[in-house]
Amino acid sequence: MAQLPILRYPDPRLHTVARPVADVNERIRQLVDDLIETMYANEGVGLAATQVDVHERVIVMDTSEAHDQPLVLINPEIIERSAELALGEEGCLSVPTIYDKVERHARVTVRALGRDGQPFELQAEGLTSVCVQHEMDHLLGKVFVEYLSNLKRDRIRTKMIKKTRDEQRG
Repeated sequence: MAQLPILRYPDPRLHTVARPVADVNERIRQLVDDLIETMYANEGVGLAATQVDVHERVIVMDTSEAHDQPLVLINPEIIERSAELALGEEGCLSVPTIYDKVERHARVTVRALGRDGQPFELQAEGLTSVCVQHEMDHLLGKVFVEYLSNLKRDRIRTKMIKKTRDEQRG
């Protein structure tokens, strides 16, 4: 397994739409393992392949209390959404240290393939529902800050550009 570099907003590659995985093979399983390692190493609860510049429909997440129950979603699709919405604070490994409120469906049902290539359905609510929707946005080339006002988004963009520049200078 290996930790992968995470793209940082406003990197244009974060806006790439991911393509479906044609075959859950050893390469995809290795990607899944690397995503899980990267997510845990960065103390995240979710990570989409898009965030590591791999533009395939693969998500890993772990919303468990002990952070020891990784969930793999390959080619996920939301098949049901609650009418009820919930406002919650979100953050993102591609937008480190930035948190803001985003409205999402309170519950979703998602259909996906697991690491073993077998299909399954997941009924998600709470943090798991938020995480599924947030990570699926990444597969569509969307970052959570795009739900915010133009002013907030511009401030975040400026802050992230400055942070990256400062880090590159050492």
